[in-house]
Amino acid sequence: MTVLLFILGVAFVAVGIAASIALHEVGHLLPAKLFKVRVTKYMIGFGPTLFSRRKGETEYGFKAIPAGGYVAMIGMYPPNPADGSVRPSSTGMFQTLATEARSLAHEEVGPGDENRVFYKLPVWKKIIIMLGGPFMNLVIGVVLTGVLLMGFGAAQPSTTLADVNACQVKAGEAAPANLEHCTPTPAAAAGLKPGDVVTAFDGKAVPNWGTLTQWIRASAGKSVPLTVERNGTSITTTITPVLTARPVVDANGLPAKDAAGNAATTDVGFIGVGPTTAMVRQPITAVLPAVGNSMVQISGVVLNLPQRLVGVAQAAFSSAPRDPNGPISVVGVGRVAGEVAAMDDVPVSSKLATLIGLIGGVNLALCVFNLIPLLPLDGGHVLGALYEGARRLVAKLFGRKDPGAFDIAKMLPVTYVVAGILMVMGALLIYADIVKPVNIFG
Repeated sequence: MTVLLFILGVAFVAVGIAASIALHEVGHLLPAKLFKVRVTKYMIGFGPTLFSRRKGETEYGFKAIPAGGYVAMIGMYPPNPADGSVRPSSTGMFQTLATEARSLAHEEVGPGDENRVFYKLPVWKKIIIMLGGPFMNLVIGVVLTGVLLMGFGAAQPSTTLADVNACQVKAGEAAPANLEHCTPTPAAAAGLKPGDVVTAFDGKAVPNWGTLTQWIRASAGKSVPLTVERNGTSITTTITPVLTARPVVDANGLPAKDAAGNAATTDVGFIGVGPTTAMVRQPITAVLPAVGNSMVQISGVVLNLPQRLVGVAQAAFSSAPRDPNGPISVVGVGRVAGEVAAMDDVPVSSKLATLIGLIGGVNLALCVFNLIPLLPLDGGHVLGALYEGARRLVAKLFGRKDPGAFDIAKMLPVTYVVAGILMVMGALLIYADIVKPVNIFG
């Protein structure tokens, strides 16, 4: 049964990622057709074609290597503006490839297609077509984040106590083995028990755990009334928070560091309790901030990608551990999905929420990654269009002749280098996810 659940988890995410790739390409396809560009192919995958069917002027199909997809539009590279011929270039491997690319793009243009080529589009239309894919991934990410937060909820600490510490200990120290000789925490001294629901503190109703924590931290040395509900009965006691050094956490809830790199602490009121967590459904207003926070974190990973890949390589080829917050491949995502689905002690709703969150996160990552301004990524095409617009604007300001469409085929050497690097990166991540998978469950 565990193996079956693992397979189902992997299949769920695989289908979700495949659908995301397909919709990414739809994001390019729809505006291209809206702007009357002739689209010859809409393909999911690369390599040999497994299945295809032509509808109108476009061939739709699936290819053997499920590593992405593409939309083929005629006239991606402009011909020679003087006579319409394929622009010549000098000898050399990369230049030859560029000439062949221009030649293929030129040969695709048939009678009546002269005004349906991509290179003749205004700059703003080119940008819309190229941003359509990442935008589709963003929409999917927002929708799935909304389903996750509004439908399943977010894990939040509740006012129900999960733990009541018996002894006072300093931050970073372990509790003493002999509880008879320890100093009891204020919570233990007040008789609090796991399962108690804190309803009032110092005469004020407790709305949530965060507010209660703030009140406790600000009440060091002050004896205040505390009301809890236990087994349907309201019980009021008196508690005196003690001034104790507690760890400082950042906005993400992670331990903060001081200037020396040590765990930062601050002196605040403390009573020695821990909350249970509960899934709380969030309002629609929480969706976009959550998406924004996710994209900021993803952008941080992308910006530090070379450094993080060095860490991945070190972990893959040594005994060093993998960074749980580092990049993973689709193989790693599938493995995480399978492990989540196979967990025996996790409710089905929590499993489904995690799987939906994985697919949503992959879409946000695809959105951010495709915006990198390097060919063959969508951001590289956008950069080419912006450059075209800039040089046309400069020519117009100085009364010069319109330089025409920018021949992005000149950037094919960069495209092949970046594509090669991406393939090496992908291979490294897949290998690492097989031999040294990320352990996100501690």
